[in-house]
Amino acid sequence: MFVNMWTVMCIKVLSGRSVQRGLRGTFQGKSAVNGNKTQACVCRSSSFTQTHRTGSEPPWRVLFFGSDDFAVESLKRLHASSGDGAVVDLLEVVTLSSSVPIHKYAQQHKLRVHSWPDVDFSSQFDVGVVVSFGCLLQERVINKLPYGILNVHPSLLPRWRGPAPVFHTVLHGDKLTGVSIMQIRPKRFDVGPILNQELFPVPHKVTAEELGAALAVKGAELLINTLRNLPEKIANRREQNKDGATFAPKISSALSWLVWEEQTCDGIDRLYRAIGSRIPLRTVWMGKQIKLLDFVGQCHPHLGSLSAAVPGSIRYQKESNTLLVRCKDGWVGFKSVKLKKSLSAADFYNGYLHQSFLKKSLSQSSCRFQSYRETTQHCSFGNDKPLLFNTGVH
Repeated sequence: MFVNMWTVMCIKVLSGRSVQRGLRGTFQGKSAVNGNKTQACVCRSSSFTQTHRTGSEPPWRVLFFGSDDFAVESLKRLHASSGDGAVVDLLEVVTLSSSVPIHKYAQQHKLRVHSWPDVDFSSQFDVGVVVSFGCLLQERVINKLPYGILNVHPSLLPRWRGPAPVFHTVLHGDKLTGVSIMQIRPKRFDVGPILNQELFPVPHKVTAEELGAALAVKGAELLINTLRNLPEKIANRREQNKDGATFAPKISSALSWLVWEEQTCDGIDRLYRAIGSRIPLRTVWMGKQIKLLDFVGQCHPHLGSLSAAVPGSIRYQKESNTLLVRCKDGWVGFKSVKLKKSLSAADFYNGYLHQSFLKKSLSQSSCRFQSYRETTQHCSFGNDKPLLFNTGVH
């Protein structure tokens, strides 16, 4: 009887005026009289909202917080899941800047955008989603959303908490990673309970950019899966294990300086795949910074007695047009370098390594790259600022 009376009341209201922003679509309920399904309007008044939300189902009113390309994939999926019978009823976006990819996507698709921290909560959202936002959300914001705020994080939490999980996954040679959907908590990043998690094998020789793109897709899929069964996922959430927690700090360009005596062929390979597309690997040549470009990996030159060459030693391999450099346990190759301008390996050899040049200005023993630590007291190459990658940090 209650359902029929409520239906009549809503029909009267709706017949007299348009649906207001505070109304929530329809739900299917059974009539107490005849058992048939009857459409009933659910009004978001303060007295009814909490009861409705406790046993609610999608579609949801979603407030999305994001910034970079990693976050765009999740926003795309949410946007595609809106409309009748879908996961999302209403979708609005919060950004830190008008220049970030999330803001551009929202504008292109006519989604309402809020500029942080000026967020209008009059739409009475059910749940928040934060992906690569780059800002810690306050408790007062979290508490405005009945189902809290979900975070798409590209790691198997508690491994690689922090702003750069994808980078550290590649840098440390992890064979297995994944995506975690968690509820955020105030004051600390990445410590909230896990609602959903999926494993993802790390592809061989993958770069951080490639892995980040793959995890963005996987994370978006897992987010939609979580929202389809949100009350159940929350009811079965699990706290993160305190054991095995690792931290993934922001990336500093200082990491691009090579220490030939300490770094192995595999270590340099992992470093290049982690940051090489954004920050060139660097070393020192005759007191000057030189950038090493177009890394080709470990090389196996037939150099005879040169197997005893000291770390940092340089040789030019003509048949492959590659500059070889000795590191801790072998040789690695680069196809080009940059001093004042970009030079191919052949150009660098002809201009700096050729025997006629060596006889005039260099000795064979000094024909090598110096590790940055050897020159820190004598050279300054500018500030090495922290950088942020595809991360998933909220």
